Amino acid sequence: MAEPAAARLTVDLDALAYNHAVLCAEAASAEVAPVLKSDGYGLGAGPVARRLWAEGARSFFVARLAEGEALRAALAPARPATIYVLDGMTDGAAPRLDAAGLTPVLCSLQQIAAAATHAADIGRPLPVALNIDTGMCRQGLTPDETRAVVLAIDRLRGLDVRLVMSHLGSAAEIGNPRNVSQLSRFLEVRSLFPKARASLAASAGLFLGADYRFDLVRPGISLFGGGPLEQPDARLRAVATLTAPILDIRNLRPGDILGYGESVRVDAATRVAVVVAGYTDGVIRAAKGAGYAWFAGARRRLLIVNMDILVIEIGDAEADVGQPVELLGANAQLDDLAAAGGTVAHEILVRLSRRAERIYLGKAQ
Repeated sequence: MAEPAAARLTVDLDALAYNHAVLCAEAASAEVAPVLKSDGYGLGAGPVARRLWAEGARSFFVARLAEGEALRAALAPARPATIYVLDGMTDGAAPRLDAAGLTPVLCSLQQIAAAATHAADIGRPLPVALNIDTGMCRQGLTPDETRAVVLAIDRLRGLDVRLVMSHLGSAAEIGNPRNVSQLSRFLEVRSLFPKARASLAASAGLFLGADYRFDLVRPGISLFGGGPLEQPDARLRAVATLTAPILDIRNLRPGDILGYGESVRVDAATRVAVVVAGYTDGVIRAAKGAGYAWFAGARRRLLIVNMDILVIEIGDAEADVGQPVELLGANAQLDDLAAAGGTVAHEILVRLSRRAERIYLGKAQ
């Protein structure tokens, strides 16, 4: 039984399926391979992946080896998906990658050497992907390293390179010349692997046009309602809804100081609601002041966010203790909360706490 006063996180799997269909339509002939890092962006990789499988997804990406193992357990044996691990083949990972049937995304010369050694040890070709750094300077082989690997054919012996991929650093900025530069570099590298599939675009890159889609796209945040341009997008539906009940209603007088310190001083008579949620539940503290919640049919300014409670300004709205306040959802939009907190939608979702009661709408399949 849920606590009488507790935050509630509702995950709408039908909205997830709707967003997946939107992205598939945009991707045209490219395969849509969902990225389910950080436990499906904090919303539960198991039920999310099972629903996406039912919607036609057959390939998935995770960051960590343990995430891949958990996802395989959630899907198998009835759903034999291809699961790529973005960390690649880290030290000691080979037996576990094999056991779970995971495909490492190799991102360094050291990892390529380790994978080739493992392929020789097991006596069969090892399916892998290659991550190429086309200008993000974060992870992957440089184009020069890639060309050197291809020329030294023994370095790829035993490796079945099924996918060549890279990642765009400025895809959310339409018209940024960095996108064109990265595309050009990727085209050069892709030509070295004519038999492999290619992937460059994630959520934002998918919307840059057909030139960026190649054979496979890797959406993450947009599956869950985050706009590809880091702002609300009417084409997508909110998947996560965080609500919490009102604990108390207070009337503040001019000169009252709200919360810790003296950062919120009331200049005029103000009616506020104290809500049973805080940064423990995933509401970013930095969103106070600029952020809002949704209550009684309108946006309500987020005045303070403490560990376990927050306060919103409600004016003359009809309100009572126990009424729910929407802190994230169709009306309190994900990208707006992220902007108010000086962060991105990804961080908002992965910070959602397990303390909130979780409810799934729609069939996970």
